[in-house]
Amino acid sequence: MWLPSVSFVLLCMLQLATCTEDFYKLLGIDKQASERDIKRAYRTLSKKYHPDKNPSNETAKQKFVEVAEAYEALSDPESRKIYDQYGHEGLKQRSQGGGQHGHDPFDLFSRFFGGGGHFGHQPGQRRGPDMEVRVGVPLRDFYNGHQTEFQLEKQQICEECEGSGSADGQVDQCHSCGGHGIKIQKHMLAPGIFQQVQVTCDVCGGQGKTIKHKCPVCEGSRVVRKVSTFQLNIERGAPKGMRIKYENDADESPDYVAGDLLVTLSEKEASLEEDNEGRVDGTFFRRKGDDLFWKEVISLREAWMGGWTRNLTHLDGHIVALSRPRGAVIQPGLVERVQGEGMPKWHEDGDSVYHTTEFGDLLVEYTVILPDQMDSGMEKDFWALWEKWRKKSGVDLQKDSGRPEGPVKMPVKDEL
Repeated sequence: MWLPSVSFVLLCMLQLATCTEDFYKLLGIDKQASERDIKRAYRTLSKKYHPDKNPSNETAKQKFVEVAEAYEALSDPESRKIYDQYGHEGLKQRSQGGGQHGHDPFDLFSRFFGGGGHFGHQPGQRRGPDMEVRVGVPLRDFYNGHQTEFQLEKQQICEECEGSGSADGQVDQCHSCGGHGIKIQKHMLAPGIFQQVQVTCDVCGGQGKTIKHKCPVCEGSRVVRKVSTFQLNIERGAPKGMRIKYENDADESPDYVAGDLLVTLSEKEASLEEDNEGRVDGTFFRRKGDDLFWKEVISLREAWMGGWTRNLTHLDGHIVALSRPRGAVIQPGLVERVQGEGMPKWHEDGDSVYHTTEFGDLLVEYTVILPDQMDSGMEKDFWALWEKWRKKSGVDLQKDSGRPEGPVKMPVKDEL
């Protein structure tokens, strides 16, 4: 009689032990997890990896299938016992023996959440209202693109009672309305004349069900208010007011399919303390469409004489040089257009083999600051210099305007 070696037996036992950990690790739970823990893990992961929420992501699709397989194996006490003892091989043999057949992950999702196995409104389903929120985004994130997150308090199905409202899972039919949630009342309008009125059941509040032992977390309401964290992908050059839809992430309820969460991106006012640690000039650019605007302050000498250079630090850190050669005059209020230094022009393909990002322009408005006081010596020097050149080639604006010389006497009218 052939007997396996001790090393071979130990190897098989090690393989079985490794297999028994797979499904538990996949769901993020341990082997002592309760049935409620398993359901909670599936609820979270199946929504996270659902193909409708992860289009063109093959890894997420595979995860969705694996999570469904793990849940089906561990949610049934008999298959869980087999899995714990014999691992994947035990489940495989059970399936071959007719105890279990191949599963459809979408069918499981449909049975768990209700509906057709996919996100979105299915025919015959009641759908909850959409939610709309605004998220403030710094200008630099619109320019560079950014992966971030935001938090939102919303209504969620109570995980403690899984939306039943009952501490022990026991929910009874309302004895007052017979489970309909409504009752018919008669009102006498006149002798022998009655009117029937349909009213909400005052015992169950229209639910058609009553609970003896209410859930301590939601107090029987079946839902709770909790803060949820959402990942936010701000695409490069995204326009202000862009709306991002999170399907079925609005307020949840056991009575309906959750609506959509609609996030509108708005530009947040720049803050020196929060948004400009690197002293980036571009933080204080102003945006209009694909163009950016900037006010540059220059002195009277720079406006009049030229011969200067300024370096602006853009939103991504690169330098934009502003300059004038000596003798080049800048008029107050002049607007200079610097081509290609504005916002990236948003496109659904972004920077890719299908599309090359183009940029708007940067419009620089020059503000000239005049000195508010001068030393007496400086005043004499400037006056003499200007008088010299004014007499030689200057224009007398008074004479050139054609306005009358000296004070004008107004005619005196006699009083009546």
